Amino acid sequence: MNIKEMIKANANKVFDYPKIKSQKLKDAISAKIREKAVLSTKARLMENHKTFDDYTDEQLEVIIEDEERKIVDDLKTKSLVVALAALGLNIFV
Repeated sequence: MNIKEMIKANANKVFDYPKIKSQKLKDAISAKIREKAVLSTKARLMENHKTFDDYTDEQLEVIIEDEERKIVDDLKTKSLVVALAALGLNIFV
């Protein structure tokens, strides 16, 4: 590999740095949301006196995805309220 090719390869890595970091952040957020969804699923199953063994993997995946959707919707709602509060708008009046 000559110098010109090495410079091109390293330059591409530098320009991809923000993309790589943003993907890592997205992955970390998704992992946290998944973790909370699993805990919510455990609580939901305990309320019904069930365990993970009572369901198939596909059924559990559907339940966990539902909990993830609830968490994401809740985060969006909270973010909107915070943004409106920052603008001085009160939606509860």
